Amino acid sequence: MSKTIRIGIIGSGGIARAHAHAYKAIPDVEIAAVADIIPGRAAEFVGREQLAGAAAFDDHRRLLELDVDGVSICTPNVAHYQTSVDALEAGKHVLVEKPMSVTLEQAVDMVRASNVAGKMLSVGFQPRYDPNMQIVRDFVQSGRLGNVYYVETGGGRRRGIPGGTFIRKELAGSGAMADIGCYSLDFALNALGYPKPLTVSAFTSNAFGTNPKYFHEADRFEVEDFAAALIRLEGGIVLNFKISWAMHMDTLGATMFLGSEAGLKVTPAGQGPWSGVMDGKLGSIRLFHDIGGHQTESPIPVIEHQINLFDEKVKDFVASIREGKPAPIPGEQILRNQAIIDGILRSAQSGREVEIDIPNV
Repeated sequence: MSKTIRIGIIGSGGIARAHAHAYKAIPDVEIAAVADIIPGRAAEFVGREQLAGAAAFDDHRRLLELDVDGVSICTPNVAHYQTSVDALEAGKHVLVEKPMSVTLEQAVDMVRASNVAGKMLSVGFQPRYDPNMQIVRDFVQSGRLGNVYYVETGGGRRRGIPGGTFIRKELAGSGAMADIGCYSLDFALNALGYPKPLTVSAFTSNAFGTNPKYFHEADRFEVEDFAAALIRLEGGIVLNFKISWAMHMDTLGATMFLGSEAGLKVTPAGQGPWSGVMDGKLGSIRLFHDIGGHQTESPIPVIEHQINLFDEKVKDFVASIREGKPAPIPGEQILRNQAIIDGILRSAQSGREVEIDIPNV
């Protein structure tokens, strides 16, 4: 008989509900407790989600006193750091929602806490579980493209600015980058084997978020709604990244990998408010290469799948706890994702290219 894995959930907003539903569907998993800093909110969540027997706390540190194996961090971005560090130091495995943290320094401390505790820190990038994303990664890693020297990725929404904590700098750290840009960065970097970023030259703007014509909370908007950057990676690779919450355009284009022997283009599916490739709905994957001196375009079959990507990341976290495996999406890797976001903000503020320095962990 399998050991029951006991889970705690810190934060009780909408994303916590998705975590709870995923855990409840896994055999031999018990949600033992929920914590939320707002008085009474955790207890309300326990009742609403029918988590029979789960304790409710207003202080996450009391939850961490319980015998739980793992913790889902579902707080606003600003609280990812302290709750994750506290959980790791209490000897719990951690699944933290994206983005990993607000600052690079926080992300470094989180990874160090994980290493010292010997507990995993996994970051919630569910698009990793899209089989089409895995096809792209395997193709790039196979070497069939030759030496990859240029990658272009990103995405945008025609009108998709969220409200609340997402638009306050002190709570979110950044805007479109933290919300959806981190997914696009993870897609490209993961396909490349997560090379180290070296420098970044970036531009950000907030023309839509601060305009009452386009956004109803314009007077409270403090982050970027658009970002573009040229990022130099180790290995002689350049990454062209762009992301937007709102724009007068249908798409910011396909994701492309250009190599010395071939190129790969990944396009989003159809039309709609989201024009990235990170929503699990790919339109096509195409290979561009030469055969006998003639340029040739070959389609790569896209897998039609019905799996719930969010549920898959939660199941993988539980499986890693149960089987003693490493973190499915390790914080030490996503540190480089966070370093790029940090570099983009610094470069945009200074108006010049900046170096990216990631401390040893």
